[in-house]
This record gives sequence, structure tokens and C-alpha cells, in this order.
Amino acid sequence: MKSSSTFLRYGYLRVSYKELLKAASGFASSNLIGMGSFGTIYKGILSRGERPVAVKVLNLQHRGAAKSFMAECKVLRNIQHRNLLRIITSCSSVDNKGCDFKALVFEFMPNGNLDSWLYHESRNLSFRQRLDITIDVANALDYLHHQCQTPIVHGDLRPSNVLLDDDMVAHVGDLGLAKLLPEAN
Repeated sequence: MKSSSTFLRYGYLRVSYKELLKAASGFASSNLIGMGSFGTIYKGILSRGERPVAVKVLNLQHRGAAKSFMAECKVLRNIQHRNLLRIITSCSSVDNKGCDFKALVFEFMPNGNLDSWLYHESRNLSFRQRLDITIDVANALDYLHHQCQTPIVHGDLRPSNVLLDDDMVAHVGDLGLAKLLPEAN
């Protein structure tokens, strides 16, 4: 079966299971950057780019993972904001064993997540950085709640879902439990 690529919007990069497997060095533990309720996140480099990406591989054996994938795709297809984690593409395919495979590919955030900055002694945030991160998160939530055509509730906002780029700008991620609120209009 040939892989089908992203269905988010025209113009997104098309990737296959094999390309993601290669990008993340066979989903090696050395490329593991995080684990969540429904999947595992790996750092990788796509053959078409030099910049690293984060590949969220869904664990489809986990109850609710496929639903989370669809919810995240549905939410991400029509939103874009500087303080939301930018999706590059998605992949819905089959793996080498013929099993269903679903993954989301995001921009890589080199400074990790807010949780690692708040709760680890080796990292410190200045008052100014904390304030800027708080404002970034508030801007993302304002966008989701008030500026989207259909209001969106994140549903899982916590420090581990706030990611930090090179400049310590916060990006809210993991919209797998997000809810669209069409009745709010």
C-alpha cells in the first residue's frame, strides 16, 4: 500500500513512513526527545532539509491515539500563530510490518519544554523570561479562544506542552485533546 501524506492543507510537505524512519534514524532511542500519552517524539532531519524536526509517532495500540491524531489534524489544519507549535506535515501510512502508522511532523524546538526549565535545578529562567513565556502562552490561548473562526479549547495545557525555540519564545503544542466549540459562535 502506498503511503498517503498530509491532508491538512495544500502545500504541505509530503512524507512517507520510510522517509520518517530514515529521518529519525530508525526511531532510535538516541533520537528520543519525549513521550506522551498517545505517542513518542523523535528528533530527525528530513532529506529535504537541514533543520531538525520533531516527529510525533502515535502509538495506535493505545486506546484513543487514532482519535487524538484526527483531532490534532483537524485543529491544526486551519490555525497559524507565532506562539503555536508549527506543524510541517502529517503521515498516515503503513510501517514495514504492514501495520497502520500515523505521525505528525513539527518544527523542532531546541530549548525543550517549559517543564524542563521550571523543575530542574540545572536550568534557571529569569523573571523577564518567565514573564515573556507567560505572555506568549496567553497570546496563543487568546488566539485559540477568540481569533479562530471556530473557538478552540486546548484541553491539555501544562508546562510539558509549552516548547521553547532558539530565542526562548514559547510555542504551545500538543493539541491532541483540543476541542472545537462551534456552538460558541
